Amino acid sequence: MARRRAAEKREILKDPKYGDVVVTKFMNCLMYDGKKSVSERILYGAFDKIDGKNGKTCLELFNEALENVRPTLEVRSRRVGGATYQVPTEVAPRRAQALSIRWLINAARARSEKTMIERLAAELLDASAGKGAAIKKREDTHKMAEANRAFAHYRW
Repeated sequence: MARRRAAEKREILKDPKYGDVVVTKFMNCLMYDGKKSVSERILYGAFDKIDGKNGKTCLELFNEALENVRPTLEVRSRRVGGATYQVPTEVAPRRAQALSIRWLINAARARSEKTMIERLAAELLDASAGKGAAIKKREDTHKMAEANRAFAHYRW
């Protein structure tokens, strides 16, 4: 960590099609090797596939999926007297959003559909419906925090 001051947070521009900052963040996390046009094509293609499903727009489904995957608790390692404890802590809003984006992308990449557009669309639909690998990841994180609730007094 920096000793002098906290790092300043960069301003992220809204995406050109939907005018949403979260969509841009998702796109940036999806990107490999600085190829933003490729990640843009994948994300917008997935949005086109899910648009109108369940009677909702693609942006509503996307935000619902992110909200469903967003964790509220996580465990952090804390060393106390030679022993390491998994201490449950609440997740800050920025970190919760970053984790939900990361989990959605990793779950989509692990799927077996043919193209990344299809994988991402299917994972977003599953997450908005409350199922899928990203939701399972959140549930596992919450279970881990619940199981280690006895060490909550070590919270800092």
